[in-house]
Amino acid sequence: MTSTQSAERAARAAEFESHRPRMFGLAYRMLGSAEEAKDAVQDAYLRFGATEPGAVEHVGAWLAKVVTNLCLNRLSSARVQREQYAGPWLPEPVLTSDGTLGPLESAEQLDSVSCALLVLLERLTPTERAVYVLREAFAYGYREIAGVLDLGEANCRQLYRRSVARLEEERARFEPSERVRRELVEAFVGAAREGDLAALEKILATDVQWWGDGGGKVTAARKAVAGREKVLRFLEGIAERYLVGVELLVAEINGEPGIVARQPDGSLFAVVCFEVREGRVSVGRTILNPDKLGFVTRQLGMAA
Repeated sequence: MTSTQSAERAARAAEFESHRPRMFGLAYRMLGSAEEAKDAVQDAYLRFGATEPGAVEHVGAWLAKVVTNLCLNRLSSARVQREQYAGPWLPEPVLTSDGTLGPLESAEQLDSVSCALLVLLERLTPTERAVYVLREAFAYGYREIAGVLDLGEANCRQLYRRSVARLEEERARFEPSERVRRELVEAFVGAAREGDLAALEKILATDVQWWGDGGGKVTAARKAVAGREKVLRFLEGIAERYLVGVELLVAEINGEPGIVARQPDGSLFAVVCFEVREGRVSVGRTILNPDKLGFVTRQLGMAA
């Protein structure tokens, strides 16, 4: 390889890297899995590297189309796997304060990576999900979406309206500010550390639901625990059996304040995401499946 060829390869690699966070953010929103998103982006990199220098005029648009279609292919098989999943399926958590998912500057961008929305996106068809993500998270116009998916503009408009209608049935209408949410999570951590059930009771909504994703690998409830009293008893039992010596840290998880739980040996025990409505925790989602904690574990290692 000549020095000129080496320089061209290095320049193309650098160009791809400038798009990587955005492409990873796109793939993650499509798949709900950081590991699968990483693989999809790597596949896109290999395809980009196989093109002739200068053959791709608009690299960002080209990569968005490639990544989206790679994710659509993965979603077809993922749907079958998730239908057979042991217990509730929750998205793989990601720490987002370091820009891993690209810019999260607007309320729409933050919401588009929240655990709550990623769970709801599972209700959409793969194509509906692609249209919704491109429109909501990346502000694509219908013509651009049509170009990515090789569909007509009118069809994309219809798919978007349908996806919004299906999601809005379950969406919280009023979300508190980031400050309020963080204060609530910090209060939850304080009450959990002290075993203060009275304080926890004030934090939880009367109709709170608590979900756990163990994936059949670790113990977790196979159904949601519903109602304040039941959730309080459930959390009390969890604390007594599993949280002795566990360190609870507040962190930005999927664009929102959440909890990282670390064992005394430093290993990751669980990640907890919250949904807040009217100033109280309405939903708690605990990811315990060790297969889904690897990405955050590496992020914490890099931050250490």
